[in-house]
Amino acid sequence: MRVKKTEKAVPKAHKAGDLQVWWIPQVPGKPFTVPVANVQEGVKMIKTLADYDRFQFENNIKPDYCNAGGLQCWCKDSDGEGNPGWEDWHDEETGLDLDEWLEEQKA
Repeated sequence: MRVKKTEKAVPKAHKAGDLQVWWIPQVPGKPFTVPVANVQEGVKMIKTLADYDRFQFENNIKPDYCNAGGLQCWCKDSDGEGNPGWEDWHDEETGLDLDEWLEEQKA
């Protein structure tokens, strides 16, 4: 199967509440991001990327790896000074971060 190169997407304006997964397949490399529709989709994407890195390692595709990733939310005031930007996601109702939120979902 051939994969066609696609044109670079024109960046869209973000709105408060937009979500994205960030991922670094090999630290200290550059991160890439993937927009997601909701927290559940973000969790699935993070787990898929982690599984893919593990698969590559276990099948000798790459000799070692140190990955990192997470879920971010676009906020109108990400720095306390009114500047918009991406910040790590947390549950608005409980204040739990993603790892804590996932643990609570298991209970």
